Amino acid sequence: MLKRSDFPADFVFGVATAAYQIEGSSFGGAGASHWDTFAATPGNVADGTDGSVACDHYHRWQEDLDLIRDGNFDAYRFSTSWARVMPDGVMLNPEGLDFYDRLVDGMLARGLDPVLTLYHWDLPSDLAVQGGWTNRDIAARFADYARAVMARLGDRVAMTATLNEPWCIAWLSHFLGIHAPGLRDIRAAAHAMHHTLLAHTTAMQALRADGHGNLGIVLNFETAHPATRSAVDMAAAARQDAIYNRWFLEALTGAGYPAPAMEGLAPHLPMGWQDDMAAIAAPIDWIGINHYTRALYRATAGAWPAGETVTGPLPKTQIGWEIRPEGLYEFLLRIKAQAPGVPVYVTENGMAWDDRVDGGRVDDRDRQDYIRDHMAAAHRAIDAGVDLRGFFQWSLLDNYEWSQGYGPRFGIVHVDYDTQKRTPKGSYLMLKDALSR
Repeated sequence: MLKRSDFPADFVFGVATAAYQIEGSSFGGAGASHWDTFAATPGNVADGTDGSVACDHYHRWQEDLDLIRDGNFDAYRFSTSWARVMPDGVMLNPEGLDFYDRLVDGMLARGLDPVLTLYHWDLPSDLAVQGGWTNRDIAARFADYARAVMARLGDRVAMTATLNEPWCIAWLSHFLGIHAPGLRDIRAAAHAMHHTLLAHTTAMQALRADGHGNLGIVLNFETAHPATRSAVDMAAAARQDAIYNRWFLEALTGAGYPAPAMEGLAPHLPMGWQDDMAAIAAPIDWIGINHYTRALYRATAGAWPAGETVTGPLPKTQIGWEIRPEGLYEFLLRIKAQAPGVPVYVTENGMAWDDRVDGGRVDDRDRQDYIRDHMAAAHRAIDAGVDLRGFFQWSLLDNYEWSQGYGPRFGIVHVDYDTQKRTPKGSYLMLKDALSR
């Protein structure tokens, strides 16, 4: 395992969470988000659960911040819940802002840098029924929310991301239907693919006008390999790479939308989308990369994008994601080439495993190997000239894993959901030792 001393002196080591996955959405005057309503619809979540209690972080945040401090981490990447701050998407909830005010002060009191993500998927339901991310008005609503949060917290946060994983916000949720709002509609997906970027840039403009800096966005990347070397499978993988990995990165850096994705999406984009592209390419201060796995694609008959995933041969996590650390290295180099001069952070990386407490301990050797190998890939990218500034583990806690419910465990700290007892796993202890000063 690499040590803190193997990285640049100012390299940031942190952990990450998301509000809906840990806080408990039924506390503190929070309104319903589209995840509450999605989970209330039978069949949408594997175990029929929701995030109404989750890890009860709303009440246990001090214990959780102590875990971060005691693990020798430098920073905590957290998200504010739009539905907690603005229960109807418009009106402020002072109790929600007060909670995040206490949380940020608690980080600073423990010597932790607060790293804020403004949107990690908890769209207020009142906005969802107005079209949510398919409605162009979402950009202005998101900017209002961003300004309200930053007016309260912006003087103390170290970094701020507008959106977490716009591919998940748009494609996974509006075309594949796996996440809220659970649509399978190509026009809705195309609108959301554009409006997420429009919301990002509208919020960036508003926050810069208010004097805030160190603003970025978090993108997720997944290696798309062809199942065979046939021309049709290679084309299928290229289409998926364009939709998943190229669409947002290239638009943000002025290259526009990639042709293999536009083949299917261009007819369904909102009218006048071209007029937004120059603003979308406005400079950002940093880029976050979330990376976990790769997928193998083979061509299929039928409508665009005419491809499906197949099971690959590599070792897999609890939820079947292949383990391939080389992908992290490759995407870090891709970002360096596509966005030269823009600092990069690994904002999420981790693995799910069926962890069990045995004698008060959790032996998660597979996760420890995963962390070692991905940290080594990040270190290799630094040696290759990538301006990588930090690495955040996903996740601090076992938590609500969206449409998969409470089955998968991504945490470096085990959570007993019946008692809410926290038990640091072997991976936490390994990192604590590696990050000691």
